[in-house]
Amino acid sequence: MNIVFAGTPEFAAQAMRAIDNAGHQIVLALTQPDRRAGRGMHLQASPVKQFALEKNIPILQPASLRKNSTDPEKRAQAQAAYEQLSAIDFDVMVVVAYGLILPQEILDIAERDKRHGCFNIHASILPRWRGAAPIQRAIEQGDQMTGVSIMKMDEGLDTGDTVLVHEIIIASDETSGSLHNRLAKLGADAIVEVLNSIAQGRSITPKPQAVEGIKYAEKILKSEAEIDWQLSAREIDCRIRAFNPFPGASSNLDGTPIKFWNSRISNMQGESSSAQVGELIGFSKEGALIQCGQGVLEVLEMQKPGGKRINAIACLQTHSEASTAVRFHKE
Repeated sequence: MNIVFAGTPEFAAQAMRAIDNAGHQIVLALTQPDRRAGRGMHLQASPVKQFALEKNIPILQPASLRKNSTDPEKRAQAQAAYEQLSAIDFDVMVVVAYGLILPQEILDIAERDKRHGCFNIHASILPRWRGAAPIQRAIEQGDQMTGVSIMKMDEGLDTGDTVLVHEIIIASDETSGSLHNRLAKLGADAIVEVLNSIAQGRSITPKPQAVEGIKYAEKILKSEAEIDWQLSAREIDCRIRAFNPFPGASSNLDGTPIKFWNSRISNMQGESSSAQVGELIGFSKEGALIQCGQGVLEVLEMQKPGGKRINAIACLQTHSEASTAVRFHKE
């Protein structure tokens, strides 16, 4: 089949590669404009654009798809994208972490002339965790299960009918980085399964999402990353893993922000009766033990400003030899 593909990050590029490997023809790629990144702040192409260039796939990079934008340049780009989508011959549209809102008139193009519509890979078991950060929010909230949903898109925020859902267990040491990689593979396989079914004339049955259990995964803000040691060890552990690799959980030690990258709940019985929350109460064989509002957290990996990620014991050795108590706190 001929596919129009819209996506931006590596999560999307993995699906794009799988679609190409399955023998479908991607006839147009939509991706966000190049962004400045890295130490030199040079313009960088998205992973989707990089793959499209490699495969000589035509590329569109509008800053908006809204033809009623108040910005004349964005309005012109949206109009050009609309005209190209209207003119091109394709069977189905696939959208994966594109980052731009698709207005109804774009979705309508994907339904014209016996086309099969627009399908989206969403990294959660809908309707739980609609929105921008489903992977991080699932870990942050201590969910035991997650998955991917292939959804027939409508104009709402992840509200479309689902056509395929695959579930996986979230491991106790899962980070957003590791879960992202597993879900990217799962989503790529799932969208190929749906596209192959359509191409082979097998029926797919869209299923309305449940009206109960709806959760919204708001965008992750850097301000959320500061650790509140009044929380339980379980809650803090979930947040550290959820914010790895971005933005990285952090706490203040003697005026220095320290990043926390990996942790687990300590098997220590009870808590130190004399310790304050955020206080280093000792070391295990593998990490640093820190008192929380409830329970003890075993921190395994830390990072000082300008340094590398290292074992928490090595990171805190100098501080632990001081005569005063070592205590982390919010700024």
